[in-house]
Amino acid sequence: MLTTLGAFHTAFGLVALVAGAVGLWRDGEITHRNDLGKVYIATTVITCITGFGIFQHGGFGKPHALGVLTLLVLAMVTATHLFGRWSTQVQTVGYSATFLFHWIPGVTETSTRLPVGKPLFDSPEATGLQIIGAVLFLIFLVGAYVQVKRLSRR
Repeated sequence: MLTTLGAFHTAFGLVALVAGAVGLWRDGEITHRNDLGKVYIATTVITCITGFGIFQHGGFGKPHALGVLTLLVLAMVTATHLFGRWSTQVQTVGYSATFLFHWIPGVTETSTRLPVGKPLFDSPEATGLQIIGAVLFLIFLVGAYVQVKRLSRR
């Protein structure tokens, strides 16, 4: 059962996932230069912050560390001027990385809770979840490569 905070966190996380997916599909990237990207960034920040108050599996854990990493990456992409001519590439790959970071706990939490009474996986450490995580990472790498190649052609 989700707490009120958990439901709020999940709702904003889903909005971020939809905004990120639409941005990637429509524009080939997530960017702060359009309203969809701004929605993605804002809901990602809210998702991270609300996630810090959720301790489903005990104290501070891997999902919380991923939230900290997500916020650090978002901070980095706002300071892209530090990367000179690579700023656009750093920003694009950084936003895509945060999109991956949404999927990891999302898939983990969903597949260890649903279907109710007989979830797909018994624990967040299940081998099947590790494989899914590896596939998501490979998809991210391929997507980041395609994005950087596209940017270099501009």
